[in-house]
Amino acid sequence: MNAGYAYRTRVGPTAHGKSIEHYLAAAYPHSSPAEWQARIDRGEIAIGGSRVERGAPLRRGDEIVWSRPPWLEPDVPRHFDVLLEDDDLVAVAKPSGLPTMPAGGFLTHTLLHLVRQRWPGADPVHRLGRATSGVVLFARSSVAAAALTRELRERQVEKVYRALVGGAPGWSARDVTTPIGPVPHPRLGTVHAADPRGRAAHSHLAVVERRADTTLVEVRIATGRPHQIRIHLAWTGHPLAGDPLYGAGGVPSDAPGLPGEGGYHLHAWRVGFTHPRTTRPCTVTAPLPDPLRSATER
Repeated sequence: MNAGYAYRTRVGPTAHGKSIEHYLAAAYPHSSPAEWQARIDRGEIAIGGSRVERGAPLRRGDEIVWSRPPWLEPDVPRHFDVLLEDDDLVAVAKPSGLPTMPAGGFLTHTLLHLVRQRWPGADPVHRLGRATSGVVLFARSSVAAAALTRELRERQVEKVYRALVGGAPGWSARDVTTPIGPVPHPRLGTVHAADPRGRAAHSHLAVVERRADTTLVEVRIATGRPHQIRIHLAWTGHPLAGDPLYGAGGVPSDAPGLPGEGGYHLHAWRVGFTHPRTTRPCTVTAPLPDPLRSATER
């Protein structure tokens, strides 16, 4: 059991006058209206430090606090390997299945919590999906945080992944620039996917090895949109083998799963950047899982 958590949100102008339960049910559809009403009745919801009742009208600027009681988090791998450590940053190898950041049912069973137990105050410079393994950089100083954030924004960070896709692509290498934005999802409301109205995204794909029913692919990304690699590979007609969410075209399949569900192989293999203090080139690699090694590498 964790120690519980207080979730905070500020009421905007469009919610002024709405009842507390209708606002929460619409803003956070992961729980049903009945579940939010039960939380209100148990005294878990407060505004301005005071418990609220059902039907309480909201005012613009109100701070809503949900004091979630302690809960048992799903079991996940809770280990990581240290790849690089100095006074400014630490790079670790995240295992598949471990969330990078708190979300949903995860609070302490996250890479952020585990890393901060060892390096208090460390902040992730980027993040990986729950089922994705590999290199994650954490800044340990304000100098490192500012420098690495700037490098990412200016697309100066090299990010190389390995992935296993279904089928046999008709290309050996190609660039994908399909924009990514929110599209409808039956269980979440929306999820990121290929969308011509979305934000610009760029991935370079290259075949490493062709197998019987799958293909090993190397992916370099210049941008870091949510689920970018999964979406761009699916857009080519070759989703990650075992991906429960994305189908051909880079959109949710007919009966889509959730973004955090696994079953596929995707690994952040190499990250290259300029060290924020020494200004020298620095490359960090995380050992490849066996399914993502070529026959020669194995």
